Formats: sequence, structure tokens, C-alpha cells
Amino acid sequence: MIATLIENARIVDPEAGSVTEGHVLIEKGVITEITAESGEGLRARAAPENRIDANGKVLAPGIVDIGVKVCEPGERHKESYKTAGAAAAAGGVTTMVTRPDTDPAVDTPEALEFIRRRAREVAPVRVLPMAALTKGRAGEEMTEIGFLLDAGAVAFTDCDRPVRDTKVLGRAMTYAKALGALIIGHPQEPGLSAGAAATSGKFASLRGLPAVSPMAERMGLDRDIAMVEMTGARYHADQITAMRALPALERAKNNGFDVTAGTSIHHLTLNELDVSDYRTFFKVKPPLRAEEDRQAVIEAVRSGLIDVISSMHTPQDEESKRLPFEEAASGAVGLETLLPVLLRLYHSGDLDLPTLFRALSLNPSKRLGLESGRMAKGAPADLVVLDPDQPFILDRFKLLSKSKNTPFDNARLQGRVLATFVGGKAVYRA
Repeated sequence: MIATLIENARIVDPEAGSVTEGHVLIEKGVITEITAESGEGLRARAAPENRIDANGKVLAPGIVDIGVKVCEPGERHKESYKTAGAAAAAGGVTTMVTRPDTDPAVDTPEALEFIRRRAREVAPVRVLPMAALTKGRAGEEMTEIGFLLDAGAVAFTDCDRPVRDTKVLGRAMTYAKALGALIIGHPQEPGLSAGAAATSGKFASLRGLPAVSPMAERMGLDRDIAMVEMTGARYHADQITAMRALPALERAKNNGFDVTAGTSIHHLTLNELDVSDYRTFFKVKPPLRAEEDRQAVIEAVRSGLIDVISSMHTPQDEESKRLPFEEAASGAVGLETLLPVLLRLYHSGDLDLPTLFRALSLNPSKRLGLESGRMAKGAPADLVVLDPDQPFILDRFKLLSKSKNTPFDNARLQGRVLATFVGGKAVYRA
């Protein structure tokens, strides 16, 4: 592969927690040189057509997005690997970690192989599939974890269906522990959260919406942490959104359990009042929380208590969203909006760029045992160039995803992806 030089960039290093001006040389798909000195010595190693002048724009590790739903097999009209891959590249996402909540669920090596083959054929970014923890995500019988690991599964989850039977969960976690497999849980007490469309409180009562207490998240997390203590399994909570859940997470980490946690862009940047007059594009799972919860989750990301930020990309067609709020499907697309929406927190002074990319790139890579997410010699050249200051108004119909269900339609945003590289190859140019 011909060498590529990215010059005059503001380089974000999430490991060092720094932003420095410099130049990056890419050869054979990896970063081979990073220098803050004059780039003259590196310019001779890259042909003129392979020199990219960043003009002071930001260069950062590509995003590793845990929890992307691609609707193949079963609901390809909502999202395909081709459209999801294009949306990911346009959003600076270089690795999609896909969910198994498809129709049918990804619970066999054959289904996993189908996904890997489809992704290789049409997706311009890396795709790492997760597999179901129980067959059919029904919570009754665990999947063949060993065979699925051999077939390429990077983690095991039943997504938004917590396993109700603790004996089944215990067996699965014990088996996963023996194989070193990662379990991803959705911390919700399933009885309390069943049928909920909003977070309990004055707003939900005034709107007459079926609601759930944030304590359901705390109870679900407590149960899962107890199971981790019993089995010693590796565990990641997909979304921590409630202030009440944070002390339990902190205790688990202080006790040395192999536990990490994530949150979503929606719970970091929106609150329950955004639902306003039953706007179903704001219906997500878990439901949007109170403003004090949002602020607490931001602080948890800043301190490192919450490790990962993800888009929780969940495509839904118009027919499933254009319904009364209670009946409408949950979820929002987020591959393309992830970075510009999160930059709201950068511009407000809540999170700096190294902290953002620690949660978007470095920590998810570490959790999955990947080499990506670092700005260092020898690291894969999975990179994103962005202008954090470029303003625009989001038009959902210009999104590359097949489904257009975003809560940020017509929102004024600041920050755009200019280029995305996967293995040193440009897969997106604005």
C-alpha cells in the first residue's frame, strides 16, 4: 500500500489525554510515524497525491461503536450492511459492533457467518458481530457460546431483553467465564420496565404515559453485578442512564470486578422534556431521563466511571414510528449523528476531545481486545478527520441510513466529519 501523510492536524491522543499539532504517516494500513516537528522528512515518503493537508482540523482515532443494529437478516427494508456501513463511514465510525436482535436472532454459527460474509462484501468499515446469549433471545436456554466464539462473535447479549431466569443467566455466565467471553447486559428490572414508554415523574403523569422508575435500572444492575461476583464473568452494561445506578457501578469497580459500562448519545444530550408533545422519534430504550440524571451521566463519563459512549443505532421505519407514543417502536438511528451531537458537550465545556475519544474509541477497543482506538506507532490507521466548529442544520432525509428516525432532525449542530480512514484507506470524504 502506498504511504499516506496527514499534515498539519490537531492530533487527539486519548491515551495521553492530549491534543497536539503534528503530522501522521500511514504505511501498510498502520500508523508508522507521528511527529510534531516539521513534516518535511515525512513528505518525501508520500507521493504528492497522497498528502492530505488537514489545515488545523482534528485527527482522532476512528470510533468503535458498540451496539449497532443492522436489520439483516429479516428487516432489510430498515437497514442493510451496505447502508449502515456508508452511514458509519460518514459518521467517523470505523468499527461497528453489531447487535444480534435481528429476525431471526443471531444465535447460531451459520447466522454469524452470514453476517460476516455480508459485511465483508458491502460494508466499507470493520464489522464485529455479537451473538445472542440465549437461543432466540428467549432467556430459556443458552446458546453454543464456544462455537459462536470460534465463528467470530466478540460478545454475547440478549440486547434489550434481560434474562429473567437467574439460573439460566448463571449457567451462561459461568460458561462464558471459562471461555473468556464478554457478556453485555441491559440493566433493567424486566417486570418494572415492561411496557414503559417514559421515566416516572411529573412529566410522564401529565402526559399520561406508562412509566418506569429509574430504580428499575439500579435493580437490574445490582442483579447483574451479583451474578458477576458469583461467576467471575467479564461484564459490560450497555447503557447506564440513571443517577441511582452509578453508586452500584462504582462499588463493583472498586471491588475489582471485571465490569465496564456504556451510555448512549441520546441520554447524554437529551432529557425527558424533549418528548414534548408525544414526539415518537424521542422514544428510546431506556426512556429519556430527568435533567439531573443526564448531568450525572456526563460527570460519570468525565470521571471515567462510565467507560464507553455509543450510538445505540436502532433503525425503525416510518410505519413503526408514526403511531401513538405508547405503541411506537423504540430507538433512533445514530451512526451519522453520534459525533456532531456529542460535540455539543465539547462546545459547552462539559467534555474535552481526549475524554470524548477515550469513550468513543480507546475504551471500547480495550474492552473488545482490539488494537484500534490509539494514536500511536503500530496502531491500525483507523482514523477520522473532523472540523469540530463547522455549523450545519441536520436534515434527516440526507442521512445515509435507510431509516431516518433521528430525534435531531432540524437541529443546529456544530462539527462535521471530513474524512474517515479504515486500515489507511479513505472510505469517506466529505
